[in-house]
Amino acid sequence: MTKKKSFALRINSDILSAVEKWAADEFRSTNGQLEWIIYKALKDAKRLKQDTTLSQ
Repeated sequence: MTKKKSFALRINSDILSAVEKWAADEFRSTNGQLEWIIYKALKDAKRLKQDTTLSQ
């Protein structure tokens, strides 16, 4: 199982509201949606190891 780390995130309230709505539309938590957005950006930029997957 992948170890997860916690950290504080400062984010613009309009951006957070948009992410919260997007998460609700896709039946994810806000945290899960942010994790998915970051994962997708890293994958698209080829910044992840080949064996890195998004843990559920």
